[in-house]
Amino acid sequence: MYALMKGDWVEIVIDAGGTPRTYEVIATRAGRRVEISTGRGIVEVSEVTRTGTQVRTARFMSSRILALVEHPADGPKPDEL
Repeated sequence: MYALMKGDWVEIVIDAGGTPRTYEVIATRAGRRVEISTGRGIVEVSEVTRTGTQVRTARFMSSRILALVEHPADGPKPDEL
């Protein structure tokens, strides 16, 4: 499992049957982080609070993932690209 801090975001590119689709999970508030976990052919990307409560979760089949990119908080935000 990987953990990223507030402001960090993860970009996931999926093969959706011929055309790639891009999803983003962002740690939006203070005290939140993004966690990535893998297991049994599933990759799970979650925004998690300080207490460990999952706010949002995205699950993907690992065989469909083309790219999973972790962006640091000090890099460009998704809306700035």
